[in-house]
Amino acid sequence: TPESFTAFSPSDVVLDCEARGNPTPSFRWVKDDETLDLDLIGEGTIRADKNDTLDQYHGSYRCYASNTLGTAVTQTVHVIVERHPVLQNQQKIYKRASEGESLVLSCSPPESSTPPHIHWMDRRMVHIKLSERVTAGLDGNLYFSNLLKSDSRPDYICNAQYTTAMTVLPETAVSLTVQPSNSVLPGRKPHLFTPSGFRSSVLALKGNSLTLECIPSGLPTPKVEWIKKDGNLEDTTGEVTNYGRWLQFESVDQSDDGEYQCRAHNEHGEAKHSYTVTVEAAPYWVKEPQNLIYAPRENVRLDCQAEGIPTPTITWSMNGQKLSEVDPDPRRSVKGGVLKLMDVEVSDTAVFQCEAHNKHGSILLNTYINVVELPAQILTPDGLQYRVTEMGDISLKCETFGSPQPHVTWELQDSSPLLSLPHVSLLTDGTLQLFNTSRSDSGKYVCSVHESNISITAHLDVYERSVILTSPDEVRADRGSTALLHCESFTDPRLKHDRQIVWRKNGLKIQESSADDKFTMFANGTLRVSSVDTNDSGEYSCEVITSLDHTEASGAIRVIDPPTDLSLSEADAHMSITLGWTPGHHHNSPITAFIVEAREEQHTEKSRWRWEELKRVPGDVREVELLLHPFCTYRFRVTAVNELGPSEPSQVSQEHSTQPAIPSSNPTGVHSESKEPGTLVITWDEMEKRLHNGHGFMYKVWWRKASKKDQRWYFNSTSSPPFVVTGTGTYTPFEIKVQAVNAIGDGPNPKEEIGYSGEDVPLEAPGGVSTSVTNSTVIVKWNEAQNVRGLLLGYKTKAEYVSYTLIIVLPPAPGPPASLSSESPTDTTLILTWTPPVETNGILLGYIVQYQQGKNTQYAFIDDPSTTHIELQSLNSSSYYLFNVRARTAAGEGPATGLRAATLLDGAPPTNVTMFFGDTYLNLSWVPGPRDRNYGFHIKYLRKSAEETWQESELVNSTQGFYTLMGLEPGTTYHLVILHHNNTHALFVAELSEMPGNFATQGWFIGLISAIVLLVLILLILCLIKRRKGGKYAVKDKEDKEVDSEARPMKDETFGEYRSVDGDEKRTDSQPSLCGSKLGSDDSLAEYGDSVDIQFNEDGSFIGQYSGRGPVPHGNESSSPASPMTTGPPPLASRSKGFSNCN
Repeated sequence: TPESFTAFSPSDVVLDCEARGNPTPSFRWVKDDETLDLDLIGEGTIRADKNDTLDQYHGSYRCYASNTLGTAVTQTVHVIVERHPVLQNQQKIYKRASEGESLVLSCSPPESSTPPHIHWMDRRMVHIKLSERVTAGLDGNLYFSNLLKSDSRPDYICNAQYTTAMTVLPETAVSLTVQPSNSVLPGRKPHLFTPSGFRSSVLALKGNSLTLECIPSGLPTPKVEWIKKDGNLEDTTGEVTNYGRWLQFESVDQSDDGEYQCRAHNEHGEAKHSYTVTVEAAPYWVKEPQNLIYAPRENVRLDCQAEGIPTPTITWSMNGQKLSEVDPDPRRSVKGGVLKLMDVEVSDTAVFQCEAHNKHGSILLNTYINVVELPAQILTPDGLQYRVTEMGDISLKCETFGSPQPHVTWELQDSSPLLSLPHVSLLTDGTLQLFNTSRSDSGKYVCSVHESNISITAHLDVYERSVILTSPDEVRADRGSTALLHCESFTDPRLKHDRQIVWRKNGLKIQESSADDKFTMFANGTLRVSSVDTNDSGEYSCEVITSLDHTEASGAIRVIDPPTDLSLSEADAHMSITLGWTPGHHHNSPITAFIVEAREEQHTEKSRWRWEELKRVPGDVREVELLLHPFCTYRFRVTAVNELGPSEPSQVSQEHSTQPAIPSSNPTGVHSESKEPGTLVITWDEMEKRLHNGHGFMYKVWWRKASKKDQRWYFNSTSSPPFVVTGTGTYTPFEIKVQAVNAIGDGPNPKEEIGYSGEDVPLEAPGGVSTSVTNSTVIVKWNEAQNVRGLLLGYKTKAEYVSYTLIIVLPPAPGPPASLSSESPTDTTLILTWTPPVETNGILLGYIVQYQQGKNTQYAFIDDPSTTHIELQSLNSSSYYLFNVRARTAAGEGPATGLRAATLLDGAPPTNVTMFFGDTYLNLSWVPGPRDRNYGFHIKYLRKSAEETWQESELVNSTQGFYTLMGLEPGTTYHLVILHHNNTHALFVAELSEMPGNFATQGWFIGLISAIVLLVLILLILCLIKRRKGGKYAVKDKEDKEVDSEARPMKDETFGEYRSVDGDEKRTDSQPSLCGSKLGSDDSLAEYGDSVDIQFNEDGSFIGQYSGRGPVPHGNESSSPASPMTTGPPPLASRSKGFSNCN
């Protein structure tokens, strides 16, 4: 209820008083210490009778609500009665003043206990415009610091608004006439309209509003400044308003206490006033007593503490009667704000009032003390199930009701007393608390009320707590790569059905994405972040959540941030710029370089814009100077690089355009493409638009005859190739050149090239034709052609009779290289070595090396004929290559010698070693890798004896595949170690057998030798019988009857048949056989040496190349396919036809 209110009519008098209780309370009102004769039950509100006079309700009221258990009291309410404010009869006021003077228009509305709000308006109800010069004061007056001629008006009206009475009263209008001044207005120093004097004191109540005012006069209009002399104005709740004239406090606080000063000043002086603000406070509660139920024989303590300035006084009442007026009771004591009642009884049930008051007001509290005696009850349901994880805390409830308060005990079945355990405690409300639980705390707990048979049971299950076994790491990821953050965890199997694994980035939950697969969460808790970019940098946490516990671990992803704040500064007439930037965060991986890229946009379609790298600078550089093409528009960006890779590019810079200039280069590929006689067609490669360097770009084409160096140049301009010159003659050489020009000037002087005008057909055939016939071959010769009128490409010949073979004599091509081999110093390098052809057929000009991997073929050209090797680098170590080498002369390329090979891999000591034991030696064998490079290693061996030391073999090559350790002791165990870079590579144990007797005397050896001798004798007899049979065998009996094979055309079906290299000579019985003393004939495999080198044709097919003990004549070995003009060796299968059979 309010402490006071003002009533302007009986309808304003409404005094509320409400209370609840059982039994229903009755109400009574006391006015000015006299009880009003009212019958109020159930509701205590009273309202004034409209027929009563208003004055009879003036006074102080208090309401009492009572039932059998006590009486509650309200605070005192003061009712103030007033008549409605009325407008007094006034005459219109006329005021005159001179321009520049100060003036006050007064406002004196009727007085009221609720002061009105003042509004200055004109007759149209429009507010008078206020400013620093024209101000409304707290007293309602209107202050003019100095008058202007425009202030003249007939309707300054003061309107008083009474909010409580809901009334607005206008005063009589004031007519103001401001007389203008005909001279310069003299200035005046400030003077304060209000307040008066130099100092004043103000008392403010805490929580109420306060306004300090300083309204000055003066010319020009003074400025007003406020300060707090004993502190900072910013530390207070004050705010300067009303054009600096007021310092307002909406709700005064204790910190607002102090001394304030306003200072009004203009160019002629200043005026000051100081306010001393003292902040006091009406009473307010610090501690309030609570309504409680007590049991008989309990002690009651009511604490009632209030603060205020000055300090309030505390008084106690019981059921609305001051304790001083109640019969004394030795069990009851009062000391300040504390009331104690010892050993209470049911009859002590009552309502106690605590009232605090000082000079600024009073506050009152009602506290209900209910003393009852009730039987004990347990309110918590029986059989509750509790769950907790290990090392967690749990509270088992046992809420009771009764008076006096029941005392409970807890027990765990088959256990020692609970309260003896250090992690168990019992609260006053019967709750059992267990801290840092373990699996042994699981079980059935019983809560019982002392000295009764009332009890309940509670079941507690302690689960294994969730643990993160593998925490996420701090991952430093490359941009565009995939990052994995692991979160392997363990959860009690009984909780797995409700387990959740939640990932957060910088505290925000990550939702698994399906559209772009940015985040993927696996069942084992792993988080996959795909296509990592700088936006993915941050702190990541993994949370394992169940219904009982929660655990988390954190990691991070670090991706280098792109540079920022690109800036451009021009230099050197716009042909170069300085580009600067600010590095992004490197996330603990220092930046090693910056990549500066540019994009040219003026001469390129938008769909073909491309970023090009201009420069790469070290990581400590923050700016770089760039040289640009003229007449181009660029944008730039910068990318940071560290050991993880490049960052995202920076934001694109603003565009930068360069000025035009003369062309800096000329077109390339200048040549002639003349096809018509008498016409010279000059063409070239068109230049990119960005190289035009300006507007009006053209090509200036120059030409003159090459035979006359002193002849002047002719030129013309065109916008694109080709350029045609007519009347040039047939196949005439010209010097030609093309120069780039634009509107600013010509480009550099171009280089001359030789071009030819169009060709025409030859005028005459070659003369001096002669022929000669040998057997069935005709050889034709002629003189060099004249009047060709073009480039001579060759000759066409015709034969009259088809029975002759026409041979055109041309210089022969060189033969194939005599041999081809390879060696591999590294796993990506291979050195090819060859020997020159046996038949060069002219002067060697060099070699062509072809190497093929699958469908990918590459060539190397060697122009030095003395070079017989080449080193090929950057080969694929996992593939075989086909190599072909051809010799080259002026007549062209010869056939190829081929080789299939691959690079060798780094070798290593063998691990899969097979051992063969002897009496004093040990054979070790292994299979070297087919592509392993030779590697040297040592074998250390130790006799199993405490006094022996390790011995070391000589250097063993890994490619030899076999090694024998000699000089060992029979019947001894040896430990063998293979060393690799002083580290043990393999370890073996060998035990030698005992030295046997002389094996030559053993029976098994004698039998073996006898069997071998017998077998040899049988073979010799068989050979003698076969030899004695003799007889001729002809390889080709029909050769005697045929013409010379050299004059007979060769057919594809006869290629590969056996043919005697001696011409018509026939085989006789002197033909050696395999059973003779020689291993074979001159045509046998022995003639081709001890090895077969497998070669490849260009198409990858196998060719057998046999290298003999002597030089192989050209034509008897080749790596190229056979042709009708070349006689190659017969295949291996065909050569076996010349051997006899021993069987």
